Amino acid sequence: MLTKLLVAALSVAGALWLLDLPRHLGMVVITEQYLAVMIGLGCVAGMVTKPLPGRWQALDWVLGIAALFAWAWLATNYEAWLMDPINRGPEKFIPAIIALVVSVEATRRHCGAILAGLAVVFVGYGLFGSALPGLFSAAPTTPQRFLLYLYADTSGIPGLVLRVGATQILGFVLFGAVLNSVGGSTALTNLALAAMGHKRGGPAKVAVLASSLFGTLSGSTVANVMSTGVVTIPMMKKSGFPARYAAAIEAVASNGGQIAPPVMGATAFIIAEFLQVPYAEVVGAALIPAAAYYLLLYVQIDRYAAANGLEGAPRAELPRLWPSLMAAWPLLLPLGVLMYFLFGLGYAPGKAALFSAIASFALFLVTAPKGANRLGTLWQIIYSTGVTMVPVLLVCAVAGIIIGTINITGLGFALTLALGHIAEAAGILPLLMVTAVIAIVLGVGMPTSGVYVVVSVLLAPALVKAGLVPMSAHLFIFYFGLLSMLTPPVAIASYAAASLAGSDMWRTGVTGLRLAIVAYLIPFVFAFNPALLMQGDVLAIGISCVTVLLSGLVLAELLAWQGAFGGRVDVRIAVGAGALFVGASTALLGPVSLGSVAAVLLGLGLVFAQYRMRATPALSSPV
Repeated sequence: MLTKLLVAALSVAGALWLLDLPRHLGMVVITEQYLAVMIGLGCVAGMVTKPLPGRWQALDWVLGIAALFAWAWLATNYEAWLMDPINRGPEKFIPAIIALVVSVEATRRHCGAILAGLAVVFVGYGLFGSALPGLFSAAPTTPQRFLLYLYADTSGIPGLVLRVGATQILGFVLFGAVLNSVGGSTALTNLALAAMGHKRGGPAKVAVLASSLFGTLSGSTVANVMSTGVVTIPMMKKSGFPARYAAAIEAVASNGGQIAPPVMGATAFIIAEFLQVPYAEVVGAALIPAAAYYLLLYVQIDRYAAANGLEGAPRAELPRLWPSLMAAWPLLLPLGVLMYFLFGLGYAPGKAALFSAIASFALFLVTAPKGANRLGTLWQIIYSTGVTMVPVLLVCAVAGIIIGTINITGLGFALTLALGHIAEAAGILPLLMVTAVIAIVLGVGMPTSGVYVVVSVLLAPALVKAGLVPMSAHLFIFYFGLLSMLTPPVAIASYAAASLAGSDMWRTGVTGLRLAIVAYLIPFVFAFNPALLMQGDVLAIGISCVTVLLSGLVLAELLAWQGAFGGRVDVRIAVGAGALFVGASTALLGPVSLGSVAAVLLGLGLVFAQYRMRATPALSSPV
């Protein structure tokens, strides 16, 4: 029971902070003091909720409580230490060592060895990197100064990323927990079934809709797969989709939820903080690429279903639309409250999400049937929020370690210089390709927010220095960091879906790669043409959207159906090249030019030819 109370304390402390309780009580609490308490609770909860086996569990409690006291020591002395930055005695650096070691170990247990190992590598670089030769030699610093920098400086663990995690992300995790506990997941699935289940390839289209809605609130692609996939994958298999295709659709749809506004797996808030722009600007920038991602996934599913004769489920077996919509109104109304507080009143995202969670739970209290366990539901919300927040806070702590190391050692400057040499020698396109590969490799196995923080801190400055608009650079990195979830040989989201579907993991990964092709292409377009991110005039944005849409419609048909354009390989290659040119035209020729207008005409011609040549094929497999 004590373990559960520790986990629940994270939710309660975060909610009280968002409600400004210290200020209302006349207390002066610095944000960093709150952050130290939260990461301390996260460390002890992280150690005891994933304990070592057998008798070693006592050690988990010892280490966890030691870390809690180490972080509480920072919180207690933070104001005094601000006035005494020169003294770096053992009363400071010994708690720092305990706090850092336990934070990394708790991260290993909850987020995997890759992220924890990355933290160890960066700490090692900070301690010994000055011995390296050449460009990547670290600026010399004493171990005490380095450790205290990570432990107590706002550029270290109690800094920007942890602040976003312990406020804004916490608010949305709490909101998502409320929606889920009051039946939001079931309501979303039923609504998607009622709207899409009867259509051609209906179960797969349900997966796209449900995963996009749930995924934008979830901070993890894999969690999204496991939440919605248990329902959608069996439905797809039952309707005739091969197991690998069903699993790939769920993985790609779930990953798309992380790039879909308004929440974007809670990473939108971190992007806004990094770029120092309004949250609404990030949402607007992400809108067109996310819409293209889902629209073209939908088209591929539709064409595959048409080619293979996969019809929707009988309406008699599906929930009815109007009753499903009425059942979902307690879910939809709080979403309206969220939009009002966010965009109407301009509240901070975390506080807006908290008020929306309160509104949602109040609706539940009013509408719940007689005999419903209201207190039990409240406890479930508080506890599930804490469970979700433990790995989030630990990821934020590791992000602070990485950011702090980069700042104090000068590594960021060295990486920017090295990547800048690539841009000078070969141009921006090779730089983007190298950056994409690095982002995919670094993103393997990490949660969404962790992927973005690590990769953006390392790579974004070089892209901005090379001439990219900051929003384009950060979203480019964000996309390719997330694509590590779908890119073989370590396509974690696809493999998680394959385990649910009972399909071959490698074939599922390759199929997911094909279904997500637009996500690999469109970042290169908006890197050169920010109009796709709502950065430009109306005409430039319009032409950019049309070219991407036309290109995607043609590519979707080619990828989903062997019979497209008569099934001739030479014609398919030529059409594919033409479609790629149309999609890239605004980046190559400018969004408002005769060339881009010609590309629009070419795209219209390809879509018209595609429509004319389309015929009902015999059963065929996807490419």
